[in-house]
This record gives sequence, structure tokens and C-alpha cells, in this order.
Amino acid sequence: MTPTDDELLGALRTGDDRALAQLLERHAPAIHRFGVKMCRDPEDAKDVMQDTLLAAARGLRDFRGGASLSTWLFTVARSFCIKKRRRRVGDPGELLSLDAGDAGDVRAPTPPPDELAATHEIGAALDAAIGALEPMYREVLVLRDVEGLTAQEVATVLGVGVDAVKSRLHRARLAVRDRLAPMLAPAGPPSGADCPDLGPVLSRYLEGDIGPDQCVAMERHVAQCPQCQARCDSLRGTLALCRSSAREGRVPAEVQDAVRRALRERV
Repeated sequence: MTPTDDELLGALRTGDDRALAQLLERHAPAIHRFGVKMCRDPEDAKDVMQDTLLAAARGLRDFRGGASLSTWLFTVARSFCIKKRRRRVGDPGELLSLDAGDAGDVRAPTPPPDELAATHEIGAALDAAIGALEPMYREVLVLRDVEGLTAQEVATVLGVGVDAVKSRLHRARLAVRDRLAPMLAPAGPPSGADCPDLGPVLSRYLEGDIGPDQCVAMERHVAQCPQCQARCDSLRGTLALCRSSAREGRVPAEVQDAVRRALRERV
């Protein structure tokens, strides 16, 4: 049976250094994914992963909880990402500002049908859509929808309230959905002039924040509105893609080697 994090931490405190290696190996892919998505630069992501694992190697023996180990590691990784961002002259590429309001303005053009059939094209589009978000929205979506932390755990990592996490999350989800929508669902016939976008309602529903009456109203509307059905399907497809991207977690061999060397030299 695979030992839990708590069991490995207990073994580490008794002097079992193999437990340390197992813990770092277990969490390295998630830290690397987070670094890649937040730093948007492979070398910076490698540095973030290396610095995070070095900090973990030095501090895990004294780790006593209060938060999950993954939450603590993401908090450490985020601090290194912020330092990288501050040192950088400017982020590459154009960031999508969600403060302007309508995320529909950033919809990408529909790729040719032969490109839509390729899974790697969709994955690349997802990475581009997440990368286009401002960091405050990107980190919430990555932690919640890619890495699977709870809203409370995300709030702990970011040092903000749960309400702030959910507000940023809903906006980030809709922005990414609108970029991916042409690849995930047909547009359907035009909706009525007063037809609302139920994406925000669906996002809140997925977080358990709306009541049964609102659920019934949403389902009733979607049942008779193909356009809203397509929008909701696009959001569900977007979230499924985010979750599946967490399985693409292999750390490049050269990055693993660099981290191992750093651990041997500096711990």
C-alpha cells in the first residue's frame, strides 16, 4: 500500500531519509506544473521547482501541519514565482485583463477542423488561454481546477478570503472558456436578446454556492436554449481539460537531474 504524506512525514521525523525522497518525488510534478503555468518560462519554472524542493528538504522535518503538505508547498512555490516576476523586466506576451469586464472579447478565432481533431492542439490552446490570464486569476484557476485544491486551501496559499478566491475563479473560468469555446462546442442557433450567460451561475453551482431554486431555473432555461446549452457545455469541457492536464505531470529528465544535483550540493 502506498504510504500517505502523513506516514512519510512520520518516517522522516524518525530519521528515514528515503521518506524525504518519496515526498519530494511525489509532489515535484505538481510544483513543476505550477511553476510552468505561473512563470511562463521553462528556466524560471525549473528554478521555482528547485528552490521549492530545497526549502522543503530543509524544513519538512519540522513541518507540523496546520495545512496540508501540498498547500504548504504551493505557498512556498508561489513566493518564489512572485520573486521571479518582480525580477523580470516584463512578462512575455500580452496578459488578459479581466477588469475590463466582458471576457467574450478575447475569444480566439476558430481553428480549421483538422486542427480541432488533434488533442495536442486543444492542450496548447488551454495552455495559451491560462497563460493569457493575469497572475491573480491564473494562480486561482491552476490551484483549484488543475491541481484540485479546495477553495479553502487555495485561500490559504494566497492569503486571501474564500470569497475572493471564488470571485477570481469564476471570472478566470469564463475567460478561459471563451477562448476555448470554438474548439469545445458548436455555437448553436442565436439566443434571444435577453438570454443571459449562465456560465457564472454554473461556476457558482459547481462550487456549491447556489440553492436548489436557482438550479431548477438554470436547468429549465438551458433545456430550451441551445445557445446556453453550448455555453455550459463549453465550461464543463474547459474544466475537464484543466483536470486532465494535471495528469501530464512528468518533470523533464534534465530538470529532475538539475534538482537532484542541487539537493545533493546544498541540503
